[in-house]
Amino acid sequence: MSNASATDVQQRIDDLVKSNRVVLFMKGTAQFPMCGFSGRSIQILQACKVTDLVTFNVLEDEAVRQGIKDYAKWPTVPQLYVKGEFVGGSDIMMEMYEAGELQALLSA
Repeated sequence: MSNASATDVQQRIDDLVKSNRVVLFMKGTAQFPMCGFSGRSIQILQACKVTDLVTFNVLEDEAVRQGIKDYAKWPTVPQLYVKGEFVGGSDIMMEMYEAGELQALLSA
């Protein structure tokens, strides 16, 4: 476990979110999701034909695993960010996808 301060962790998360168009903080990787919610999030993003997705495996970094919850003030992972803005977790992604809103957001 790293000894990074909470401020350093928040800065790392902020840099990642703001320097990539689409970021998913998840358990596992896009190829090997380690929970059903992360897997579903990847499937939704693939269905939206996202080609510039950046994923971050929170299981490999305990500081980020906790820090991301503070960053978005959202208690669970996965968390999707588009253009620097928090979108939501897998349930919100699914609702937005079914309504056509996620596709519109991702294609803009």
